[in-house]
Order: sequence, then C-alpha cells, then structure tokens
Amino acid sequence: MIFKEQYSSIKQVADNIFANPELGYKEFKTKKTVYDFLKSVNPEIEIEEFSTTGLKTSLGEDKELNFAFISELDAVYAPSHMNADPETGAAHNCGHYSQVAIGLALYKYLYESKAYESYAYKITFIFVPAEEYLDLNYRESLMRNNEITHYGGKPEAMKLGVFDDIDFAICTHSIGGDVTKRSVEINYSLAGFLYKKYKFIGKATHAGFDPFSSKNAYNMSTLFNVALGLGRQQFKDSEMVRINPIVMDSDMSTNVIPNHITVGTDLRGQSVDYIKEVAVKLDDAAKGSAMALQGEVEIETQMGYLPFVQNRYLNEFVKEAYLANDEIEEIIEDNVISAGGDAGDLSFMMPVINISYSGFAGTIHGDDFIDIDPEFVFEIFPRFLSQVLEKMNGNIDKSKLYKKTYAEYKVLIDSIVE
Repeated sequence: MIFKEQYSSIKQVADNIFANPELGYKEFKTKKTVYDFLKSVNPEIEIEEFSTTGLKTSLGEDKELNFAFISELDAVYAPSHMNADPETGAAHNCGHYSQVAIGLALYKYLYESKAYESYAYKITFIFVPAEEYLDLNYRESLMRNNEITHYGGKPEAMKLGVFDDIDFAICTHSIGGDVTKRSVEINYSLAGFLYKKYKFIGKATHAGFDPFSSKNAYNMSTLFNVALGLGRQQFKDSEMVRINPIVMDSDMSTNVIPNHITVGTDLRGQSVDYIKEVAVKLDDAAKGSAMALQGEVEIETQMGYLPFVQNRYLNEFVKEAYLANDEIEEIIEDNVISAGGDAGDLSFMMPVINISYSGFAGTIHGDDFIDIDPEFVFEIFPRFLSQVLEKMNGNIDKSKLYKKTYAEYKVLIDSIVE
C-alpha cells in the first residue's frame, strides 16, 4: 500500500524535474529537489555531496555488504523537444527524471516501512550527475579549473572514492521505443566508445586567383569521409561498430581555399580491443587522406565510456522477482544495443545490473519522448524493485562478486586513449 499512498508525491517530483531539465554537472535545481525531498522524508538524514551536484546517502549500518542504487540527474541537449529549456536546450527525453523519482520512491518506502532494517546489506542511494556525454566544452572548462577529471559522472565519482565502500550496484533506465506491455528489461549490453577529432591542415589561397598553390583542407576531410564509407565493410557485424563523422570547426568561405577543418566522430563498439583496432583504421584513413592532398592532420582521442555487460548472477534475482510478480507482463532479455553509458565504466570496478522499464512513447532522445503510463513507472516499478531487494536479502553469494580499484580503471582507459 505504501507505493500507492506515495504515488502522488512521487509523480509531483518527477513532473518538477521533467519541467526543469539541466545538463550534466549543472543539475543544481534537480539536486535541490532531491535534497529537499530526502530531508522531508528523513529530517535526520546524512547526505554526502560530490562533483558539483552528486548526492549520496545510506540506509542501514554494520552490514557485510553495501549495494548502491543509482539514479542519474542530467538531461540531454535536445532543443527541439516539446519540453526543452529555451535557454539551454536541455530536455529530459532520455528518462533520467523518472530514474530520480523511482530512486526517491524506493528510499521513501524503505525508510517509512523500516524494511531495510531486516536486510543483510546496507543500501546506498547515489544520485549521479553527467551521464550523457555532451556539452564537452563546458566540461573541458571544469577540467582546466581542476573541478573534474572525467567527462562522465560515474567515472568522476569513482575517482572521488564515492564507490569505494560499494560491493555491487543497480541502475535503472527507461526503455526506448513503443513497448505496449508493462515490461522490464535485463541482461542487455551497451557499446563502449571513444571520441575522435581530426583536424585537417592545408594551405589557404584565393579560390579564384590562385587555387593552384592551395592545399584544400575541406577536400582532405571529404576524402576521409569517403574512406570511412568504403572501409565500413571491414567492420565485424558482431561488434556493431558505429561512427558518425561531423564537421566541428572550419574557416571556410567561398572565396578562400580552407586551410583547416576539424571532423569529429564517436567510435562505438562492443569490446575494448575491437574499438582500439578500428581506431587505428580511422587514424590511418585520416593520415592517408591528408597525405594524398599534401596536407597534414592532427588527431585527438578522448575517452568515452567502456562497454557495459551486465552481471548475470545478480540478474537472476530480478528474474525470480519477475516470476513471482503479477503486475508486470513481460521480461525482455539479451538485446545488444549500440548506445553507450558510463555504467560500463562502473561495471569494470564491480558487478552492475541495469533494470529498464516501459511506460514511455516516442523516440528516446527524440522530440516526442514522454511517459504515458506514470502508474507503472512511479508506483508499480518501484514496488517491483522492492521485491528484487527481498529476493537478494540474505542470498547474495559474496564469492561471486568482484572489486577493482580506480587505479586499475585508470590504467585501462589510458591504454585505450594511447
């Protein structure tokens, strides 16, 4: 009954966050909404703050295990969305606003019912900024000011030690696309990715008077795009490689041969080794395209996120809860998805699962994305999560968990960028 009774207040919080979307490391209104709600539920609560807008709080003490329930605070840059912020272009068309409300619904239930007191593990709620990989100029300014080290919120939290006392983690996410049944999804994988920048450098001359001594940087970039197109047949289908080259910067005008142009692309794949292999092919294509037209190219590689493969052992408890549940119609499994997320980075450090939920219409990250079944999203699904916690209670085999350090993670990502 508790989830039914708190539905209206949780839905109000969700609507408030949806109406006030904010980009990563800028979620100050969202942070205040979360903070104020938690304080209203538990006036004695202790809340740790991290990386500009992140929040962390726990229920339970002196337990052998500590698991994190993670919610993501940020919105997407989507200025054409029906509910986009007119000044920033931010919009909650990825569903993170619903994650936050679900996390708060679960916290409120556990605190008011005191159910957590009987659990064999401690539960830590972590509200993380900046999951979406965007607004990079702003994040680079934070890096220059030594305010952050990583573009993504979870890697930054890993670096700050936020996850040092955590043994495993549960994330949630909206299911993209029109799923007509009330459904949950588990055991899907996400791609990892790098971000590549290629600055082609030529020689500017007057386009009419003296094109003969020029070195056309735009033509180099065009040749590069042709090379990428022809080279796609060399990418393994099983790796689901995705690239999307775009022009990021140029000095072009109609009467001057352009002497520089920067092309950027993400590079997505299902495994670290294959991403590194394709990165070499992209770099070779850029070098060859520049050389063919007597120019040069400068190459910059930024670390995106690691591939995410969910922990199947922990997802067995989700399946058990589903089989015992009469409110959820379908469970979806084993999809391979080319989207990425920083849950992959956290899953390097510890076991992580991501339970997705239906209740939305429109295209995820699209102009028409919106929730259409709020009862399922904000009442039934949080109740299902509480049932998952019950299945886990006292049944986690610690020998099947693993833990790595941030230092080990840093060695890995540095090797990828190199």
